[in-house]
Amino acid sequence: MIDVAALAVFIPTFFFVSITPGMCMTLAMTLGMSIGVRRTLWMMIGELLGVASVAIAAVLGVASVMLNYPDAFAILKWVGGAYLIYIGVNMWRAKGKMSVDTSKPNDVSRKSLFTQGFVTAIANPKGWAFMISLLPPFISVEHAVAPQLLVLLSVIMVSEFVCMLAYATGGKSLRLFLSRGDNIKWMNRIAGSLMAAVGIWLALG
Repeated sequence: MIDVAALAVFIPTFFFVSITPGMCMTLAMTLGMSIGVRRTLWMMIGELLGVASVAIAAVLGVASVMLNYPDAFAILKWVGGAYLIYIGVNMWRAKGKMSVDTSKPNDVSRKSLFTQGFVTAIANPKGWAFMISLLPPFISVEHAVAPQLLVLLSVIMVSEFVCMLAYATGGKSLRLFLSRGDNIKWMNRIAGSLMAAVGIWLALG
């Protein structure tokens, strides 16, 4: 199974990255305010499946490199750590502005909502780069990959769902909170600090 210490680092890092306003969270807020939380759940299901697909593809792809080319994986770990530090620095520098358009049509179908969530998740290049950089270093080649991947995926799914539900149900109140003062900036800085710290930990570990 996955190392408990590694899991203790992964959970808060991914949670803070998830809850920081981004494409999926802003979409959840927009739909929650315009069509209601219950119908927004269809978008969330699509987004979760999309994120799971990206995560599985990233881990399996890099796991094959880990097993067949251990020297190459050492380089990949350094590159991944550097990328996470780069993301962390960019999150620190982000101004963090909320731009929410609540004029979405109310007659959108469940299929369209599901597809929108799924495509948003798999078409995001930053999501792919993030999964490739962050997930594989938490997988140990000394243990079976499948159980470890299942644990990490469970953390990702729960974190994403809880955060999207918070954005969808928070609606106007959450939007007002995020628009007030430097609240988004501080959220970005907390998440960015965690990302940079994990990047350093992965590169030196």
